[in-house]
Amino acid sequence: MNATNNKAADQSFASEDGSPGATSNTSPIIRVQDLTVRYGEDTILQNVSFEVFPGEIMAVLGRSGCGKSTLFKAMIGLIESTDGTIFIDGTMVHAMSDEENDKMLRKVGVLFQSGALFTSMTVAENVAFPLRQFTRLPEKNIGQLVKIKLSQVGLAGREHYLPAELSGGMQKRAALARAMVLDPKILFFDEPSAGLDPVTSAELDETILNITQALGTTIIIITHELESIFHVASRVIMLDAEERGIIARGTPDELKKNCSDIRVQQFFRRSFYESTDERRIPE
Repeated sequence: MNATNNKAADQSFASEDGSPGATSNTSPIIRVQDLTVRYGEDTILQNVSFEVFPGEIMAVLGRSGCGKSTLFKAMIGLIESTDGTIFIDGTMVHAMSDEENDKMLRKVGVLFQSGALFTSMTVAENVAFPLRQFTRLPEKNIGQLVKIKLSQVGLAGREHYLPAELSGGMQKRAALARAMVLDPKILFFDEPSAGLDPVTSAELDETILNITQALGTTIIIITHELESIFHVASRVIMLDAEERGIIARGTPDELKKNCSDIRVQQFFRRSFYESTDERRIPE
């Protein structure tokens, strides 16, 4: 597919007005504008633009090597963009003072693929860490908040366990409790179902939905798990390595049923066609 057709396919799903949680009076809580990221001479993302609205679950999809992790790291400020801007709740990510950075960190929670728990700390100590880092709450209040967050993710009574004493699914839940403990407006998940069995993955999906429904939290998920995408995502964007950017956007059903881009159909049908230049989709 040539560049003109790519652009047309992308624009066919580009309307923000129909996004869940978005109305004509709703401002985006995340705005990415013309983002370009290069590693040395290699351009990973080029002129990527999209918006995320309060209370929606946005999934970022694509095959391995398409730039999902690079986009994730740029959005949370772990890497510098080469060009373009990222706004989180109205503040430009890479132009913040130290005070603004601290405020932004309190608005954002991150669940890394590995969980990234401190192995020498108990579950309670892990969850309490952001509270001790960013607040001056008394220890009594910290302990109460930790118990509340662990209860919300189904880990009540596990406060004194070390990460190594938990299953993989429980470790992800503990990391989620830590990400939630400051009551952030936005949660970023990097491959949350990676390494989990199907039942545990489904349980984590339900937890994600409950968080959004109960707290109105905006969630961005980097994933390639089709079942999770259809179960939790209100909207998706799909990246492609060759295009170095977005090739389609919309609801999961829109992309699966209506997008003619062969690369999108390959992804959603879990299939491979020898010629990626052929746009006709086999029945």
